[in-house]
Amino acid sequence: MALKLEMFSDFICPFCYIGFEVVRKLKPEFDFALEWKGFQIHPEWPAEGMPAAQWRGGIDPASRKVIWKRIVAMGEAAGVAMKPPETLTNSRLALEAAEFAQTTDRAEAFEERIYRAYFSEGLNIGRAGVIAELAADAGLDAAAMSEALEARRYADVLKHNAVAAHERGVSGVPTFFVGEFPMVGAQSEDVMRQMLRRASERFGAAK
Repeated sequence: MALKLEMFSDFICPFCYIGFEVVRKLKPEFDFALEWKGFQIHPEWPAEGMPAAQWRGGIDPASRKVIWKRIVAMGEAAGVAMKPPETLTNSRLALEAAEFAQTTDRAEAFEERIYRAYFSEGLNIGRAGVIAELAADAGLDAAAMSEALEARRYADVLKHNAVAAHERGVSGVPTFFVGEFPMVGAQSEDVMRQMLRRASERFGAAK
């Protein structure tokens, strides 16, 4: 029986991108099913996005540069090229699009494409046109996704995810769960491997 690995994450979180890629790298070693749950961390950001320099998040430019130097190094270790986005994007549209992708067999490909677009290519993933293009890149029906987004068909799923996150004590992303055991933050490949190995031995899911 495969392990169930849940991941609460947001596409505008660089550590979620790193955690997502680390988990993908370990798939060949373990028998687990990744259940992705979108959790919006900045719903207050404008829908059209805003220049990073305008966000008053308590981080001065020098400190942001230091933080991003660390993030870039972590990304390189996970095998992804990252750079700080110039436009801070409201992720609601991308998260709802990912819920649409969950109903297909292209969910993982779409999630990877969204992360890469934001953190490597500097695209504004809050724009419907951009989302449609990325959906097509990932092999999804872009027209069907656009229709679903316009109808807000997956808005309630995000609300449910937020309630579930609150009930389980999730206060930041990424947060991983194996059963009810949480692990918070992007972990190195070795740390995540150890966690999956212990869980596999406990639940009898090792390959």
